[in-house]
Amino acid sequence: MDLHTISVFSTVEFSGVAAGALAGALEARRNQTYQYDAIGVLGLAIITALGGGITRDVLIQKGPPLAFLDVRYLMVALGAGLVALLFGSIARPSILKLVWFADAASLGLFSVAGVSRALNAGLPILAALILGLITAVGGGSLRDVLMGRTPRVFERGEPYTIAALLAVLVFLAAESLGCDRTISTTVGALAGLVLKLLSARFQWKTPAVGFRVE
Repeated sequence: MDLHTISVFSTVEFSGVAAGALAGALEARRNQTYQYDAIGVLGLAIITALGGGITRDVLIQKGPPLAFLDVRYLMVALGAGLVALLFGSIARPSILKLVWFADAASLGLFSVAGVSRALNAGLPILAALILGLITAVGGGSLRDVLMGRTPRVFERGEPYTIAALLAVLVFLAAESLGCDRTISTTVGALAGLVLKLLSARFQWKTPAVGFRVE
């Protein structure tokens, strides 16, 4: 992996960590079922921010997870969590919109970071695609489980996983066309973000799939 690729990957990964930690901490602060203390809020922020990436790196089996090798991952997650802890009580509409946007941005960023990390490890495209999705939704799913609810990615609602899949597919398409890694990373992350924005604007929801037993 050349220095340019490392720089792009690090920028995307750290941006996703910050956005994920911010969204995770504020989600914990706004929870109506449980009353979390400072440790709970920061813990859920770290899990949201780093859970998907750690799961990805464990599955890749190329040494310890990056979050354990580079202290900056933990520092970024803690920093974003502290911001939410100190200022998250400002429940203004603009703040809530910022939280939603941070969560939407982290989706595309983590998707691209995950598939990029898998490709750099020499894994085939299908495996890289799956690991991109795991990176994107893993941290939020772990947070939801620890908060005592079914992961939102499994429920009817916003096309969370579909947006992550689009980000990964656009990234892989740009890579196959020979685009520079910076370009493929940017268009992939933006594709996931744009789908999230459009789904919110037009109230797109994934349909429930069920049946009745007569």
